[in-house]
Amino acid sequence: MTGREPAVEKRTLPLPEPGLGDNRSPEKRLRDSLGNFYSEPVFIPLETARKLPKVLKQGDFDVDAVAVFGECGWNVAEVSPSGTLSGIYGMAIDLGSTSVVFYLADLETGETVRTLSLENPQREHGEDILDRILFAGRGGLSTLQKEAVDLINKAVTELTEKEGISADSIYYCTVAGNTTMCHFLLALDPSHICREPYIPAVNKFDLLRPAELGIRMHPQGLIYVLPNVGSYFGGDLLAGILASGMFQEEKISMLVDVGTNAEVVLGNKDWLVACAGAAGPALEGGILSCGMRAQEGAVERIKISPDNFSVRYETIGGTPPRGLCGSAIIDLLAEMFRAGLVDPTGKLMPDKAPERFRKIDEEWAFVVADEDETGTGRPVYITQSDIKNLIRSKGAMYTILNVVIQSVGITFQDIDNFYVAGAFGNYIDPENAITIGMLPDVALETFKGLGNSAGMGAVKVLLDRNARKELDEICERITYLEMNVRGDFMNQLTGALFLPHTDLSRFPTVAKRLNLQ
Repeated sequence: MTGREPAVEKRTLPLPEPGLGDNRSPEKRLRDSLGNFYSEPVFIPLETARKLPKVLKQGDFDVDAVAVFGECGWNVAEVSPSGTLSGIYGMAIDLGSTSVVFYLADLETGETVRTLSLENPQREHGEDILDRILFAGRGGLSTLQKEAVDLINKAVTELTEKEGISADSIYYCTVAGNTTMCHFLLALDPSHICREPYIPAVNKFDLLRPAELGIRMHPQGLIYVLPNVGSYFGGDLLAGILASGMFQEEKISMLVDVGTNAEVVLGNKDWLVACAGAAGPALEGGILSCGMRAQEGAVERIKISPDNFSVRYETIGGTPPRGLCGSAIIDLLAEMFRAGLVDPTGKLMPDKAPERFRKIDEEWAFVVADEDETGTGRPVYITQSDIKNLIRSKGAMYTILNVVIQSVGITFQDIDNFYVAGAFGNYIDPENAITIGMLPDVALETFKGLGNSAGMGAVKVLLDRNARKELDEICERITYLEMNVRGDFMNQLTGALFLPHTDLSRFPTVAKRLNLQ
């Protein structure tokens, strides 16, 4: 394929044979030949130099060489008689706190040939990242690192076996994760990430050799961990900026990665402003009575009839419901609000539909699915406390967005593209998110789901060696706002703790549609 500049390249080189008039060493012949392709320096590791004379003899001086793009030039990771070298692959990792997603890419074709998602074993030490930081401070940092490395090696084994290749065929590995997750992987002290003045141990990670972490891949390969901008602004969000292309556009874009933390970037090719703040795990279903991850049996879509309050839902895999994932939770609150089953303050209205409400643990709850239709033998429902937590989370989300746009003196109407990242962004219904006041009231076509932008960005670094430089430039261009210490955030949050907001002029289409004015 033309036009591609991957971080690893295989070159087939017919080298001139030595003679009395050409007494260059095997190393010199290889270096000179590669110099015809690369303007950057070529480095030949000792292990490669040791095997080179034998390889040249076996191949009659026709060789395949694998060059990996390093910090200062090209490292010749492997040489083999021409035609005997197996494929060259890279692995991109979205190092999430809940799930870790792996992408095996064929660097010769540019195709992602295998994808694998595994649960992060570090969850055993706390669903909340703060719990894991505290665990690290109690002597658990080496445990957290070992769990991350073991999981990566497990993925390498599974992916390479399915593809029928050796782990030594993986020459490059990219890792996109939040700041804390990358610190765990590299066994860096994370203790100051969560304390003022919120300082990571490292912002930019230099390229690593596999042996430094114990990762199974080609020993002369390289590992690139995407940098971070701050304690709550990590390589996963930088990968999203890279994947969206917003840093190259004239138009103004906003990128939002919704999770326990709301991570936000606003800007274009000339400027970027970013921040991150705690939105709360309710948006992921993390702390709700029937919340669950987006897996088989999770309700992902909900509709409520405004006439008889009957509930229609869809589950992942089409199996009986077991709980509510993030997209369904937003659907549910929006549908209940439209149907008058919850008022603007978030108070449940059980008198409106007594058949759909019941007391559970002495608290009113709206029942989505009765015991006889679920996969657990227990009802799926949302309680008054759940709604209170959800409104707090959605209010924090909206307030973070509003503080960011106010910091640069624009309005939501000035934004041309509104990217929502992550699996959440792929499944969220923007209209429902607007209805509850989580996302701003702008034209629906403005919203674009990015999918797993962290994984997409990590793959791009594999396939485009210029992406590392672009990431460095993005880091230099970003102005980072530390939301934890901003007084205007707390001042504005109170107004957002209603459906959709105390100031209905911010949500004119919602007010008109629901006759709230």
